[in-house]
Amino acid sequence: MGPTDICTECAVRDSALCGSLDDRELLTLNTLGRRRRIVSGQTVAWAGEDGVICGNVLSGVLKLVAATSDGREQIVGLLYSAEFFGQPYAGPTDFTLVALTDAELCVFPRAGFERVLEDHQRMERLLLQRTMESLSDARGRMLALARKSAGEKVAGFLLDMATRAGEAGCRATPGGPVTFDLPMTRGQIADVLGMTIETVSRQLTKMKTAGIIALPGTRAVTISDRAALAARAEAA
Repeated sequence: MGPTDICTECAVRDSALCGSLDDRELLTLNTLGRRRRIVSGQTVAWAGEDGVICGNVLSGVLKLVAATSDGREQIVGLLYSAEFFGQPYAGPTDFTLVALTDAELCVFPRAGFERVLEDHQRMERLLLQRTMESLSDARGRMLALARKSAGEKVAGFLLDMATRAGEAGCRATPGGPVTFDLPMTRGQIADVLGMTIETVSRQLTKMKTAGIIALPGTRAVTISDRAALAARAEAA
């Protein structure tokens, strides 16, 4: 794909950071950006190294990973389609960035992207806004890990996944139950939620038995009763 049409065919253009730019302004990014396909498990950036790239997730899911003192991996965040990765104006990368699924990225050299930000205040403000939203999400996740029960955590996670599935989810009838595929294994879900895989499986089974969800496949989930799922996610 040539530098002049990288944005024309972008599936997340309207919702990504670049959506703040008009067609003329996008020409600058066109000269910098390139598409990059990566496979599940491939590392995009290593913690502690200088971040030399940044960009948008076009498809797939990336995970932010921290290593514990005993060498174990802890997932501290997830990035989905249209979300931005990288740290403009920062030093070494805080977390290792790894593809959780096969993914496609729009990658920019960090130095060049920083120059574009300096010339386009709308995009700079939007990046700041999204950074603050990510910080708020991280604080909310810390609260969930510290205070919520296992059932609340899993229910909230499923609600988030259903929302993110959006139009990609399938409905047998308009307004009917939505079915979608989870982008990760139960073991990975357990890592994200700070639980064991046995606990995740047990909570999914409880919700299935209660008629709140159905599990038609290995990763497929059907939200049969969204209101009940939301109530379980916020239960006292």
